[in-house]
Amino acid sequence: MKILTSQQVHEIDRLTVERAGISYATLMETAAARVVDAITSHCEWARELKHIMCAVYCGKGNNGGDGAAIARLLWMRGATVYVYLLGRVADTKGEASANFEILRRLYQEQSKLGAEYIIDESYSGRGLVLFREVTKEDEIDYAEASDLLIDALLGTGLTRTAEGLYAKAIERINRAKEQSPENTLVVSVDIPSGLSSDSDHPTGPHVRADLTVAFTAPKVANVLPPACYANGRLIVAPIGTPDWLLKEARSQLQLVKETQVADWLHASRRAPDAHKGAVGDVLLIAGSRGKTGAAALASEAVLRAGAGLVTVATAASAQPLLIGQARPEVMTEALDETESGAVSHVAAERALELAAKRTVLALGPGLSSVEESTRHFVRHVVMQRTAPTLIDADGLNSLAPWAENVCGSDQLPLIITPHPGEMARLVGKKTAEVLADRVGAAREFATSHQVITVLKGSRTLIAAPDGEVYLNPTGNAGMATAGAGDVLTGLVAGLLAQRPQAPLEAVIAAVYLHGLAGDMAASRLGMRSLIASSITDCIGEAILRVGGDAEQGAAGKISDEGGSIKG
Repeated sequence: MKILTSQQVHEIDRLTVERAGISYATLMETAAARVVDAITSHCEWARELKHIMCAVYCGKGNNGGDGAAIARLLWMRGATVYVYLLGRVADTKGEASANFEILRRLYQEQSKLGAEYIIDESYSGRGLVLFREVTKEDEIDYAEASDLLIDALLGTGLTRTAEGLYAKAIERINRAKEQSPENTLVVSVDIPSGLSSDSDHPTGPHVRADLTVAFTAPKVANVLPPACYANGRLIVAPIGTPDWLLKEARSQLQLVKETQVADWLHASRRAPDAHKGAVGDVLLIAGSRGKTGAAALASEAVLRAGAGLVTVATAASAQPLLIGQARPEVMTEALDETESGAVSHVAAERALELAAKRTVLALGPGLSSVEESTRHFVRHVVMQRTAPTLIDADGLNSLAPWAENVCGSDQLPLIITPHPGEMARLVGKKTAEVLADRVGAAREFATSHQVITVLKGSRTLIAAPDGEVYLNPTGNAGMATAGAGDVLTGLVAGLLAQRPQAPLEAVIAAVYLHGLAGDMAASRLGMRSLIASSITDCIGEAILRVGGDAEQGAAGKISDEGGSIKG
């Protein structure tokens, strides 16, 4: 799913009208219906709208027009709706003006019926509209009494900090939510007002929504942290734009969808006659004296991912302890070591000999990068690799700063999985500089060195050598725990080994499933108590959830329930 800029969204809307013949009025009406559907689906108490008190805050533009249409649909469902237009109806244009005019007339006609109409007990859920044109800050009220607050103030076109009436309305919405957090639902239309849709960093006052309904496609501020934290739950709602127009949009930032991962799992499904040698063999170079836990975590994740075989090559003195920590299915090899118990440069040829027999090479977890001998080992192995290679943790630290002659290729894909600090060391920048533009940092590295780059963190990014960047929607803050990255290393290596001809797709699937397994673990244990092995324990369930019943291997089974099969 493409992530679009404000300009791209406006252009797509224009082309929808011009090329598909779908009017702006139809787009606005559909958008309003999608928001009402999202509200009733998201919140159980909002499914029956007849006795709900709503406050709808509208700007003068199209976002406000969406809000006006939403208010009318809520009124039609029996809600009492207070509508605040920040400005005059006379100042609005086009479809927005038409929707505001409808609300004003409804309010005027209801007012003629008098107070008896409003308080008559026999109205039994009859919808009410109260419409106000707001030109002074003290005219913004009633929010505290509302069950439902609709934010339709500013939309995707904002390029500066919200101020004046808009800042006051934003403050009022947030205050109402703070005063009644359990009984008030805040819904933003397209994007929380006050955020710039093209920026991942808030620059001023902004609405903190419980639910945001984005139209057609997500925008940068809908999905990238820290701005995305203001969105609450995000629903991306189609409003009639043809798929072919979206495909034509020139966006190199995409949101990973579960269907992508399901397709990869389908394509890599085991044949009925599969054997362990046919589903991937991974060499994991990891661990050192005192750091064998990382190797144990990564190796188990390789197997949980579905690879048939995994061998951990580690420092000789670390091997006995690793054998006691790792799963019994894991094989080990001892490598020459330094005096401190890290892999030595003299082990490089033996490591390459082991790697030549495997489908995938992964190196780094717990390897140690303090000694130059170990760093030399890593550089030599990476340069002489003969299989798709994944580098993480101390493997990356051993390569920092990254040399210009270390590049990936279609024949020998290279994958790195740094956190922001490791990425900063690779490119010679400060961590804050990487965090200021995560998308740019990942894309620049991936394209410059032809390396699939997984920049870990909240909303992990996968940057491809062609400049496409994929944003992963799964995962949670509980995964900020020792060893979580080692589990990801094993999961990437294990999936890649099963279908090495599609490395990018394997990496995307691994990152998504890793986050999903973490979400499952958090739902059981809470984020505070989640540890890396909790993620590993949920990998199988995550694969089943995405891959479906076919992952259980029913194909080709023979049933003898009727006793018809004879010996």
